[in-house]
Amino acid sequence: MTKLSVNINKIATLRNARGGNIPDVIKAAQNIEAFGAQGITVHPRPDERHITYKDVRDLKPILKTEFNIEGNPKEQKFIDLVLEVKPQQVTLVPDTQGQITSDHGWDTIKNKEYLTEIITLFKNYNIRTSIFVDPNLQMVKGAKETGADRIELYTEEYARLFYTEKEKVIQPFTAAAILAGELGLGVNAGHDLSLDNLKFFKEHVPNLLEVSIGHALICDALYLGLENTVQLYLRQLK
Repeated sequence: MTKLSVNINKIATLRNARGGNIPDVIKAAQNIEAFGAQGITVHPRPDERHITYKDVRDLKPILKTEFNIEGNPKEQKFIDLVLEVKPQQVTLVPDTQGQITSDHGWDTIKNKEYLTEIITLFKNYNIRTSIFVDPNLQMVKGAKETGADRIELYTEEYARLFYTEKEKVIQPFTAAAILAGELGLGVNAGHDLSLDNLKFFKEHVPNLLEVSIGHALICDALYLGLENTVQLYLRQLK
């Protein structure tokens, strides 16, 4: 079974645009869980332009499903937050300062020593670790050598080319997932997955444990309602 973890950053973006607490990020997360999602994902950035560090602290005690915190571990305050909150999973993403959204995976070979060190730290606190990678076999092998528990496949290229060459663009993701399975790595995926492209991805990527979806899901919810939207995404993963 592939779990759906909903990234709630965009809900926080809407709240922050006006100030105050509407929409209520905590209530939204609770509702998303109640509607059937198996996890909540947040990606706090240094400028806290959407999810704030306070949000992360407030979410931990109320969530009943898996809590996944994404971010750049080269930010010390991110490391401190993760070690304080102790989510079930931390996903390491190589963001740069001020980056609008994630746009590449780790070079797990060049960064092997650093990633091994930080992954060891998180695992000492019993936090499952996942590394954001492109669907490149060498990067998957490198992820295994760092001691990571899982990889998260960066799916932007798949989503971008889905309508014109989906049969071709899915191939490296399939290969990366097969290799990860052979190496004993769990497979997550995320970035621009949507109601249009999710089912095809699920059907062609083996060993897929979890998808993290935020932007498309929250946008769909504006038209379809949040409960209905969560249910529609869950159906794509059956």
